[in-house]
Amino acid sequence: MSEDLRQLQQQLHIQFHNKLLLKQAFTHASYVNEHRFSQHHDNERLEFLGDAVLELTVSEYLYNLFPTRPEGELTKLRAAIVCEPSLVKFAVALNFGQYVLLGKGEELTGGRSRPALLADVFEAFIGALYLDQGLEAARSFLDRFVFPKVAENSKLHMSDYKTELQELTQHHNMEMLEYRIVEERGPAHEREFVSEVFMGNECIGRGSGRSKKEAEQQAASVALNQLKQYKL
Repeated sequence: MSEDLRQLQQQLHIQFHNKLLLKQAFTHASYVNEHRFSQHHDNERLEFLGDAVLELTVSEYLYNLFPTRPEGELTKLRAAIVCEPSLVKFAVALNFGQYVLLGKGEELTGGRSRPALLADVFEAFIGALYLDQGLEAARSFLDRFVFPKVAENSKLHMSDYKTELQELTQHHNMEMLEYRIVEERGPAHEREFVSEVFMGNECIGRGSGRSKKEAEQQAASVALNQLKQYKL
């Protein structure tokens, strides 16, 4: 175990039981090719496993974060999180590139900062952590280093359902829309709002969120799905 990987564990507050798994996560195929008679293994199999672990944990996180969003939107959000550019950002934020074992040729051509390599290393680390300590440890790591960034940027992924609903109802000469906050729940630091959108006297959508605006957007999203079922 190199001193660098010891420092990485201290930085992440994670101690691997099987240190060889951690080393493998940061071992690129080019390094193995140049050390054929050693016991090194590259990180490609761990990358494969980590990809699956990410798919599951991110899906679970989004399912709970957005309780009213339909399957199609959750799929798009997940794709935006587990895509290469996002994984590269996570790897760069944790300085993963500096810990990778590279072959000389890959090093000389700037492999340490190559996006595909960094994304692969991040997935491999998740796979290694899963094998070493289980799904809960992988989820805990993502809770600390990935999911807060997703939550911060969730507004970027939030479509303007209220505007879309307004345009749809106006196009079909429907009744006026009215949004009502019908419930507030939870402690002050974790407040959750529940909104309903009415068309005339009929509630056509209900949603919840951490803010009144988010709750209204979720209610509008539900209403849109309802109206589209009638093929308007």
